[in-house]
This record gives sequence, C-alpha cells and structure tokens, in this order.
Amino acid sequence: MTVPRLRFAPSPTGYLHVGGARTALFNWLYARRTGGVFVLRIEDTDVERSSWDKVEGILDGLRWLGLDWDEGPEIGGPHGPYFQSQRLDRYREMAERLVRDGHAYYCYCNAEPSAESGGSPKPGEGEFAVPEPVESGLASPELSDGGEEGDAPRGESWTYDRRCLRLTPDEVAAREGAKTPRAIRFKVPEGATTFHDLVHGDITFDNANIEDFVALRSDGHPTYHLSVVVDDIDMDITHVVRGDDHISNTPKQVLLYRAFGVPVPAFAHVPLILGPDKRRLSKRHGATSVMEYERQGFVPEAMVNFLALLGWSPGSGNKELFGRDELVEAFSLEGISSSNAVFNPEKLEWFSAQHIAAMSAEELARRIEPLLRSAGVWRDDYAEVGRESLRRLIEMLRPRAKRLTEFVEKGQFFLADVVTYDPDAVQKHLATPEALTLLRAVRDLCAAIGPFTAGALETALRELAVAQGVKAGALIHPTRVAVTGQAASPGIFEVLELLGRERVLARFDGCLASYRPGRDS
Repeated sequence: MTVPRLRFAPSPTGYLHVGGARTALFNWLYARRTGGVFVLRIEDTDVERSSWDKVEGILDGLRWLGLDWDEGPEIGGPHGPYFQSQRLDRYREMAERLVRDGHAYYCYCNAEPSAESGGSPKPGEGEFAVPEPVESGLASPELSDGGEEGDAPRGESWTYDRRCLRLTPDEVAAREGAKTPRAIRFKVPEGATTFHDLVHGDITFDNANIEDFVALRSDGHPTYHLSVVVDDIDMDITHVVRGDDHISNTPKQVLLYRAFGVPVPAFAHVPLILGPDKRRLSKRHGATSVMEYERQGFVPEAMVNFLALLGWSPGSGNKELFGRDELVEAFSLEGISSSNAVFNPEKLEWFSAQHIAAMSAEELARRIEPLLRSAGVWRDDYAEVGRESLRRLIEMLRPRAKRLTEFVEKGQFFLADVVTYDPDAVQKHLATPEALTLLRAVRDLCAAIGPFTAGALETALRELAVAQGVKAGALIHPTRVAVTGQAASPGIFEVLELLGRERVLARFDGCLASYRPGRDS
C-alpha cells in the first residue's frame, strides 16, 4: 500500500493562526497514526508580505506544539525545494504543458473588466486579477479562521467569455511575436466534476459554474490553484486535509490533477472554528496567534488536546484528556465532524489546568524557570539548595493553576524579597489600631513557637484567637496581608511554613513599621 503523505502549507504573511494550527495538527496526527510522512511546505510567492521572520514564527509555533515535520525547511528531503519561491520555473513548465496538451490557452485580456464589453475583460495586457486564497492557517487583515477562503471576486458575478480561446492560430502567433503580455487560462471541460470528501461524502460541481480560471499570471507567477496542485504532484501528496473554505476551490484543482494525468489525492475538508458567539473566530474573540497562547502561559499539551477536539471526536466514551501518544493512537479522518467547532477559552483553561496537574513538580520547575528569569525573580540556588523550596511552592500553587504564568504571579509572596502591598487589602485588614495590635500578637507567636510548621502554627493561632476573644479570621486576614501583600493567597499556614520564620518575622516587622497606628498609610 502507498505510504500516506500529508502536508501543511502555510504562507509566511502573518502569524500561525489557531485554525491553521488545528489543520497542521490533523495532518500530523494522521501521518503519525498511519506511519506516513508529514511535509511542511512554505507558500511564499507573495513576496511583498512574506519574510523569513514570519517563516521562523511559523516554525516556532509548530515546534511549540510538538508538530515535527519529516520533510521541509531546515530538514530538506527528496521532493524539495519546499519553498514555492524556489519553484517558479516548475510552475511555468507545467502551465505550458497544459497549453501543449490542449487543457489551457493563452489569454491576452486586460486586468480589469470594461463597462463597454458588459463586464468582459479588455483585450491586450494581462488577466483579470481575482483575490487568491491562502491555504495557510495564517491570519491576515481579511481572514481569520485558518487563513483559508474561496477565490470568487467579491461584488463580481461575471465569468470570462473565452474570447482568447476563439483566437485563430495566426492571431495567437501575432501576439506572441509582439511579446504581448499574456496569462494562461485553464479550459474547463463541459459536464460536472465530482470528488469524494472523507468528511462530507461525494460533492459535485456543475462545470458550467466554473469559469476558465487563470493558472499562470502574465507576470509569470502561478495562481494558487496551479502552484498547490503542482506541489502536491511533485511531493507525492496522497491526502489533502484542510479547511472547509477550500471546498469551492477543490473542483478546479481536481480538474488540474486530471489534466496532468495523475491520481487525485483524498480530500478531507475540516469544519471551521467559530467564536463563542458562533461567528467566525477572529481577534474580537481574543488571541488567535498560537504563540500568544504560549506567552499567556498555556502548556502546549493542553493546546494540542484542545485543538484536536475542535471538530474531531475519538468516537466512543466521554474521554477528553489525551496525551500526545493517545491522540495519535485514536485519531482517524472518519472522526472529523462536518459541523463547525466552537472555540471556548474557558475549556482551553480547563485543559491547561488538567495537564498542569498531571505534570511532575520537577517538570513544572523546568518550564517556569524562563518565566522566573524574565520576571527577575530567579535565584541560582533554585537549581541547587533551593530546589526543594521551589518544588514546595509549585505543589502549593498547582491545585488552582491554569497557566504557567500563575506560578510567577501567585508566587510573588515567596519569590520576591520586597512585599508589594495591595492598597485595598491594607485598607480592609490593616487600617485599624485593633488589627495592628492583633498582628503584633501573631508576630510574637511566630517568634516564640517551637516547630515552625503549618500544623503547629494553625493550632497556636486558633488558640490565640480564643485568648483574644476574636474569630480566627481577625488574625488570619491581617497576617496574610502582612506576609503576602494580598487579600488572597494559598493556605496561610502553608505560606508561613514555606517562607520560614526569619522571612516571616522580617515581613511582620516591615509591615508594622509601615502601618503603625497614627501613621498615614
């Protein structure tokens, strides 16, 4: 049997978008599930908007998700080059082949329709320019989910009238001799074009509704349809998994495959991703860049798990949490839904919390080290003698953590040397002489208590509350503000034990000096 070969073909005109990442993931999962090959191809023919920095951004996004490629940039392979900008001669060669074989013809028509000709192009300079889709999964000012859309000109309903197909051989020769700029148009045959979609079943298009589309522009650059088909042929792609937006493009590409005399790959068009309001996912719904989710502290395992279940189901049971190997084992194209998927940020946070909970403290320490360094709170002894205290901090914060960044944000009480006081917390819990008197009593308790452990501290503090004739909260709340600066924290007794007697007493003393009765706080 033929080894499955799948590809992800982003255009480096923007960041790696959530929709594109999901498309790449589905291709990668199927390749890994079947022992196939995952090809990364860069569609960089848009010279003005493409750049190497954007290519690197795409590669970084795929690496963060753990989607390694078998052929493509930085790896190479037997079917390269894997950048379309390096394949222009090949596209021109294949376009001329279409002309020689009678499947296409030269078109000398202008780039704009004329009112005098009822919307038909003027003869003479080039082809009618239509917006080209970008099969990329990259965001652009016009596109959101997956960067994929059809190629019909907006606001236009005309079709090309085939005037250049009716030119005589002598008229063609005259234009060629004069070096008149010309495009190459594919000659759409009569009848209908049917292809089988692994998600939607058989889909049929009436060829009468498909105009003779441009394959090669007058400037020698290919249109999307030609370049993607030639690339897929040269790279032996067997399965094309991409967004639903490309269904309208597929009949043109099927016609090209058949004109070149090669097997048509299997198609699977996956559902679009919508926001919670059921509108197409875009920036108004929050972050759409994959790398933005890394910056926000989500773990890649959670993002992969979440994206996999956007439009795909394992088929049995209520299982939602999957490791990477489990997803590979369970994935199938038949499990892809034909209905659009909804991007739920709260669900992504839930997945992230679950995957964080499953990680070892050592692994979490490794992952948050760059965040601690960036925040300026990393200490070299965290890798040595202070490793145990960092591990204990992680274990303390882990139960409520949804993102890696929360270990830095909520661990400031331990990580920072200087306490930053929340004014609202101070006003609520330290603004009265009575509160400061109670805080001083807790300070004395902490200085005198024997083992400085959470259990011993809790018992002693509650006994102190009884002796003072107050509820335990009257001691706990001022204590929390004094040692953490905040009105909320992990369990205060565990916090005290983790900080240790020396640091706790220093914070009590600093707080009491700053907020002593009669002083304006």
